[in-house]
Amino acid sequence: MIREFHTEKEKHKYFNSLSDDQKVEAFREIVSWSKCVVFLGGAGVSTESGIPDFRSKNGPYRKSDRKYRKYRPEYLLSNECLRRETELFFDYYRANLDARHVKPNAAHYALARMEAEGYLEGVITQNIDGLHQKAGSVNVQEIHGTTLTNHCVSCRKEYGADFVFDSPDPVPKCPVCGSMVRPDVTLYGETLPYPAYENALDLANRADCLIIGGTSLEVGSAAQLAHIFHGKYLIIINKGKTRLTGRADLVFRDSIGKVLSEIMSL
Repeated sequence: MIREFHTEKEKHKYFNSLSDDQKVEAFREIVSWSKCVVFLGGAGVSTESGIPDFRSKNGPYRKSDRKYRKYRPEYLLSNECLRRETELFFDYYRANLDARHVKPNAAHYALARMEAEGYLEGVITQNIDGLHQKAGSVNVQEIHGTTLTNHCVSCRKEYGADFVFDSPDPVPKCPVCGSMVRPDVTLYGETLPYPAYENALDLANRADCLIIGGTSLEVGSAAQLAHIFHGKYLIIINKGKTRLTGRADLVFRDSIGKVLSEIMSL
C-alpha cells in the first residue's frame, strides 16, 4: 500500500484519501518498514488507566480539596512550594500523585510488545506514573521524572515510592542523615532531568517514524521534541487537535490503546 512519494504534498494527499481500515493497514506497514520508530506520549496515554489529565475536569488543576483552593496547582507542584511550604507540598503531592496501585492499559502493553518484537526503538513520556515500565517497556525516557523513585537532598540515598507516600511524617526524612527526601519528579521551576531529556532528543533526531499519542503538544518540552523530528512519517493518535495535526501523515482521533492494539494484531 505504501509507496514512494515525490513531494510532501503528494504524500499527504495520498494518506488523506485512505479509509479508516486503510489507515490502520498503512500504519502497520509504516511500523514494519521503518528502521527507528519512536513513541512520544502525554497524559492521554494514562487517562485510559484512570489517571486524570492534569487540566481535565477531574484533574488536580480544576478539582482540588477546599484547603488547596487558594493556591494554583502549578505552585503546589513547584520547587518554590517545596522550599517555602514543604509540608503543604507533600500533603498535596501525596493526595494527588500516588499511582502505585494504578495498572497499565492496552496502550502501555501494546507499546511494550512493539519494543519487545523489535518494532519500537523507545518511548518518550511526559507522564510520571511509571506505567510504561510496569507494562514491560525497557527504553523509557521520562522527561518529567517519576513518582516511583525519591532521593535524599543531602546524602543522595535513594528510596522507593512507599517511603514517601506511606511516611507518617509530614515531610519524609532520610534515616541516614536526617535531611528531606524528595520525589524524582521535575517540578515547576526546575530543569528537565539529565540524561532522560538528552536521550529523548537523540531518539527524536534518529527516528524515521514518530508516533505522538495523548498530548496536545502544549508543553514546551514535548513540543520541542516533536518539532525537531524530521523523519519520514509522523503519526498522531489524539482525540483532540494538536499543534502538528496538519503536518501529520496519519491522524487517529480514537483511543490510543485501541489503535495500537489494532496495529499489533498482526
